[in-house]
Parts: sequence; structure tokens; C-alpha cells
Amino acid sequence: MSSIDAVLGLLDDAVEQLAGVDLEGLAAPERFAVLERLETARRRQAAVACSVVARLERFEGCPPVPITLADVLRISKQEARRRPRDAEQLAPRSTLTGQPLPPLLPETSKAWHAGHLDGEHLAVIQKFFRDLPDHVSAAEVEKAERSLAEHAVNLRPDQLEKVASRLALMLNPDGVFSEEDRARQRGFVWCGGQRPDGMSVGKLVADPELRAAVDAWMAKHAAPGMCNPADEHPTTAPNEDTAQRDARSHGQRQHDALKALLRRQLGDPALGQHNGLPVTIIVTATLQDIQNQTGHAITAAGTHIPIPDVIRLGAHAYHYLALFDGATSRALWLGRTKRIASADQRIILHAKDRGCTRPGCDAPGYHSDVHHAAKDWKHGGATDIDDLTLACGPDNQLVETGGWTTRKLPNGTTEWIPPPQLPMIRGGTNTYHHPERLLANEEAPPGDEAA
Repeated sequence: MSSIDAVLGLLDDAVEQLAGVDLEGLAAPERFAVLERLETARRRQAAVACSVVARLERFEGCPPVPITLADVLRISKQEARRRPRDAEQLAPRSTLTGQPLPPLLPETSKAWHAGHLDGEHLAVIQKFFRDLPDHVSAAEVEKAERSLAEHAVNLRPDQLEKVASRLALMLNPDGVFSEEDRARQRGFVWCGGQRPDGMSVGKLVADPELRAAVDAWMAKHAAPGMCNPADEHPTTAPNEDTAQRDARSHGQRQHDALKALLRRQLGDPALGQHNGLPVTIIVTATLQDIQNQTGHAITAAGTHIPIPDVIRLGAHAYHYLALFDGATSRALWLGRTKRIASADQRIILHAKDRGCTRPGCDAPGYHSDVHHAAKDWKHGGATDIDDLTLACGPDNQLVETGGWTTRKLPNGTTEWIPPPQLPMIRGGTNTYHHPERLLANEEAPPGDEAA
């Protein structure tokens, strides 16, 4: 470790000296030349870091590698999942008996470590092979990888993307894809969080069966006049006048038809339960906001819903609504379909914690379990709401077997304390689900501090 520290120290010194160089004396062309060398150096450092990532492994008390990577480097969880995947393709491998193996992308790896490629080049090459059908032979795959790596050294990523698209057509001219090829691509994801206006953008890649089912549903329920929220009494049997008054676009009608489908299903006993509660929407709001019909409520998935929409939701199906005093955070009222103590406590935890309480964890309440903060129930702890908190499954195991401890602070938040062998991991409380806590001091009008 001392030799590595020495090399990293030299690197820090070199960067410090570089930052102090006066660039004013350089001619315009020379500045581009300097920037090119800096870019190559940056890429080579990224390649070295990639090699280190390939050798990371989980040890006792350590969260999963991507989670630890995100917390230690302060990068997004998406980026932290991507880097180990990149390392698997670009770093040398070995067999179970210790025999060395080349990287999965050997020619790309050489260009990567030489500093010729950046993340955008790599993403183009990875997407090419991800979309390539299985029937392409291994020899053709190897030749394609070599070709793309050679072109990537001289092309911008957008230029390389055009070469990759053309090469994909050459390898699969008839557009033949198997069921497995299509199955790999199916999925639905939200593209980021909610926008400032509360709207969300998603991406759906549907297999033929889902497309057929959606088309059949939309044919009826997305017709003009159907499920129109602008009507005083939305209907599924519109007359001619109702249909003619419908000013929605085709896309808006399909959106409203999908919402009607889900609203009809949520709360149905036939759906069973999720973590001891009916499969339905759980919403947290303050009494003041309900009375004033302003502000936002928060669901157990972390979705912000305007209060007027919450009131409208209350008129449909079976949803849980926990009301809190906006000033004291004291629970005022709890609406529920069945009186089950454990369910009541879980709803209160959804309202208080909103999700997993380990610092940095983004698991929402829907994907979290109840956790005893001070003493676990099997060790004599009481199932008291004041000692309960939310933790996702993997983080619950950190306490069970990983040496982590938790405790309730006087303000009701849950503090997570890592074991002493993890000095690089920061403990504390989780503000991911409560960003307003970080902005509490910024909400005061200017001049209040002096007063």
C-alpha cells in the first residue's frame, strides 16, 4: 500500500503543478494540443481505475460492491453498476483453475488502456454486441470487435455509431432475431425522476404479446369520450355528445386509458398483498395541506402527488392515507381498509421514513422491510413504532450478519453505524428520501439569521 500511496502522491503533485501552469503564453493551436494530451491522460487514468474496479470484492460488513462504490466515490448508483460491468469486459480474466484469459473485448481493451477511447466510444461498442443476434458466429463477432476497436481510435463516438449500425446490417442482413434476442430487450423503466411539473417520462420496449394486449385495451378504452378526466363524471360508456366534446389527443387518451386500467385493479383483494398490505397506493400528507388543498403528498414509492389529485384519489378504490401535523410531525389520522396493527405500523413508517433509512440508499418504502432500530425482536426487542424503521432487504442483512448497528436519534430519525473495519463508509442518517432536510436552512428569507 505504501508504494501505491507514493505513486498517487506523485500524481497529485503533478496535477497540482499542472493546475498552476500559465496557459496565457500558449498559442491557440498549442492549447488544443495540450487539451488532447490531457484527454489521453484522463482516459488512461480511467482505464487504470477500471482495472482496480475489476479486482474489487465484497468482504464482511461491506454492502454489495456497486453500492459501496457509489457511496465511496459519491457517484450515482447507475454509474456504480456500470463500472463493474465495464471492468468485466475490459480487464483480463482467469479460469477457475487460475489460467489467464483475455478480456471479453480484447481489442477494445487495448485501445481503452492506451487512452484512445472514452466512455462514449465504449457505450457504442457495448450496444452493438448487446443488440447482436445469437446466430452470428463467434468468428464474425471476433472480427467485428476488432474492426470497431480500430475505427474507434480515429472516429468520434457519433461517427463510430454509424459504422456500428452499418456493420450490424452486414452481419444480419435479413433482420433475423430469435425469441431470446427479443426477450433480452423487453422492459419498462422510468427515465429519471419526476420533472419539476410532476410529470414523468418512461421507456417501454414491448414484446409482441404485450403490444397485442395493449392495442386491444386501447381500442376501446382510449376511444374519444372514454375515461376523460375533464368530464364531471368520467364514463366507460360515452354517448356521441361526450365523444365529440373530447378535446384530448390520441396520446392523452391512451395515457388516461392506462391510468383507468391500473386504478380499476389497485386494492382488489384478488391481487393479494405486498409486505402485509393490499396492493394499492399509500400516500402521506399533512392535515394543513389537505385543509388548504395545496402542496404535495408523497407515496411510498417517493412519487410527489399534488394535494387535489390526492383528494380525487380518495374517491376511487382503496388507498391508504396517513395524515401528519405539519408542524410537529405527530400522527393525526390513519385511514385503512382493515384494522391490522402491523399494517398500521407499516403505514406510519412509510409516512415517516419514506424508504430505506441506510445513508444513500434509494430503495422506496414499497421495496423496504420493517427493521428494529435498537434491539431486534428475536433478541427481546419490542415491536414498538418508536423503535421501528424501514430498511431494504440487503441493508437488513448488513445488521443481521455484517456488523452494522442502528439506533434511533432524539428527532426520530435512524442512524446507521458501520463496523470499524469500514473506515471508507460513512454512517449517519439518510436524506435521500428527505431532501427538504438539507434545504431547511436555505428556506429562511434573507436577513433572518441576523434577526
